[in-house]
Amino acid sequence: MKVLGVLGTGSGAGKTWMTAALCAWLRGQGVRVAPFKAQNMSNNAWVTLDGGEMSRAQAMQAEACGLLPTVEMNPVLLKPSGGMGAQVIVLGRAEGHCGARDYYREAERLWRIVANTLEDWRSRCDVLVMEGAGSPVELNLMARDIANLRPIRHVDGRWLLVGDIDRGGIFAQLAGTWALLAEEDRARGLGAIVNRFRGDAALFPDPQSWLAPHAPGFRVLGTVPLRRDLQPEEEDGFSPADQDRGQGDTLAWVRTPHAANLTDCQPWWDDAGVRVRWTDDPDVLARARAIVLPGSKNTMADLRWLRAQGLDRVIRDAAAAGTLVVGICGGYQMLGERLRDPAGLAGDAGEEAGLGLLPVATEFHARKTLRATDAECDGERWSAYEIHMGETVATGPCETLHQVWNDGRPRPEGSRSGRVWGTYLHGWFESPRLRARLAGAAGFSGYRPHPVPWAEQRRALYAQMAAHVAAHVDLDPVRRYLDL
Repeated sequence: MKVLGVLGTGSGAGKTWMTAALCAWLRGQGVRVAPFKAQNMSNNAWVTLDGGEMSRAQAMQAEACGLLPTVEMNPVLLKPSGGMGAQVIVLGRAEGHCGARDYYREAERLWRIVANTLEDWRSRCDVLVMEGAGSPVELNLMARDIANLRPIRHVDGRWLLVGDIDRGGIFAQLAGTWALLAEEDRARGLGAIVNRFRGDAALFPDPQSWLAPHAPGFRVLGTVPLRRDLQPEEEDGFSPADQDRGQGDTLAWVRTPHAANLTDCQPWWDDAGVRVRWTDDPDVLARARAIVLPGSKNTMADLRWLRAQGLDRVIRDAAAAGTLVVGICGGYQMLGERLRDPAGLAGDAGEEAGLGLLPVATEFHARKTLRATDAECDGERWSAYEIHMGETVATGPCETLHQVWNDGRPRPEGSRSGRVWGTYLHGWFESPRLRARLAGAAGFSGYRPHPVPWAEQRRALYAQMAAHVAAHVDLDPVRRYLDL
């Protein structure tokens, strides 16, 4: 096995996208390729078929490789939960919450788990494309960093460096990173990629000539133009442009402080006749045709935030006026009559009245539900999953939202009371038929769903991403290293 690291000049440089594109390109070369990220920090998570929890970014990259996601692709996942620090997921299982100081005390134990996982990969693929985390040269963190240079050294790998020209300072990004690397780490570098270029490429003809005097021996392999139509998923959130997309009736997603699994909204982006907005503006929510309360990594804190902003009243008033209101996961819990978490197992501790729009109540327990499932709408089935703390039970007469399938058997899931719907399913909107049903219930005018399910759209994107990178980046150093 050989390892190709994809490092970045900082968070948000485009490592996740570039890793997926390179995975798809290598798959197209006939290589057995798999993704890997030793430690990820994200509230966008995925559930594997055997019930393990991992970052959704590595699940997406696995799809680009033609593989089923496994927790060994992301052995350590940190899920920030506000003042409590983060929940620590190790090889798919939650170990509890801890603060930064306590986490760093665990660095060596976690490194041994990462190292053992890397050894296991040696017989399972030809190339492991290893995404880094943040910057590899954070001087105050390098000694305990288990996600960047240390795993590359462990397997004698090579790396590419991705810099984001869209945020400015590209030469400082590249030259500064190079200057702070140790000589042994520089020797593993195959080159740099300038990412997210906008505008006329003729105005940026030869970045190597500008970089060479400041980073001797370091080569720019190419400049990749920004293509917003080639974005299968975002790892940590959305760019400002993605907060408001489309034209038509408004589908408003409530922008809570601890919103999780933001990618649930993406299947709507290519539909006609709908405007998808992430907002905390009460006027936007009041005028929306439909409101979605998303998942949350700290449901109690987000519920209290809604009250402090007065948005609880706005949502209740909208529901009373006939607006369709949908809650997903933590949002579903908030729509109920009460939430109880005295030990703070899922975030902030306490007991709170919910929005009272569904006759259900949620009690939080130490056990976390992780379940892959099949959803169904009008005869169409697709893959979805549950990932949540807490058990929600009916407190009065309540209609089941729909049926889902596990191990070939149907079971009821979710709750519905008139025009208020609640579900625990992530990936619920991936079905065009389901989105059309919701749009019809909300009274969208002129709505037309994209006819291709979102999962199929993603698979088509990977090949286009690979072609885009191959057209703009000199991949010969990668070919030579991998003997392609």
